[in-house]
Amino acid sequence: MNSTRYLLPLTLALTLAAPAFAQVPLDQPLDERSAARLDRMEKAMKEIRAIVFQGRETGQPVVVQPAQTDAQINGLTDRLNDLDRTLARLNGEIEVIRHDLDQGRQENGELRSDNQTLRQQILALDQAVKALTPPPPPPVASLPPPADPVAAYAAAKDSYDAGDTAAAEAGFKDYLARFGDQPKAPEAGYYLGHLLLGRTAYADAATADIGAIRGWPQTRWAPEAVLDLSRALYGLGKPADACQALGALARRYPAASPSLKTRAAEVRVQAQCG
Repeated sequence: MNSTRYLLPLTLALTLAAPAFAQVPLDQPLDERSAARLDRMEKAMKEIRAIVFQGRETGQPVVVQPAQTDAQINGLTDRLNDLDRTLARLNGEIEVIRHDLDQGRQENGELRSDNQTLRQQILALDQAVKALTPPPPPPVASLPPPADPVAAYAAAKDSYDAGDTAAAEAGFKDYLARFGDQPKAPEAGYYLGHLLLGRTAYADAATADIGAIRGWPQTRWAPEAVLDLSRALYGLGKPADACQALGALARRYPAASPSLKTRAAEVRVQAQCG
């Protein structure tokens, strides 16, 4: 009975192996594939022989453990499923990136178009402004300065009162150059110093103010000229000289206006006078 039980697997193995032998003629040399197939058949025959001998010796049914094919297949299936999910996620991310890139290209195109439009508008506005800008006035022939000192001083003072600082500065300089010995020369020096101080020409302003206050004249503009001198000296980086000028202002012109004294006190603080 045991022999009948083990005869069936043996017959099955031989039946499966028979076609392999039938396909290879005995007088034909074996190629690599045929040789490999023959090796597999010999291995199967050895395993069947071992099973038969084991059953014959023990008298017990032989249990052949199947290979872990199912477990391997399940593991491969799980891995394939994981790969599918990963690929699906990556494909989704790629689609999002592609959408963002397309949107970015569209926005860049719109910005490029807007920039081109703005550039054209700016050029049009620039041309319009140039068209609206009036041409420069024709040059005015300069008139010779008045030969009369009274007229020369009056012309410079009129420019000063009108706010034409350039013409007033030129007029007072011309007056002092030609009529420096005239009675109006100190006053012209005061106005010239005030104009020069306004454009921070401190050295020229100090020179003009010194000429204006020579002899400490008792006029309404004299205290202002001394204050301008102190400011010019401070602007030249000479705070000690500025403090001396402020001291002379207090001694020589004690009846100066309160507003002038307030401005003098401010300069005193800036120069850090004792």
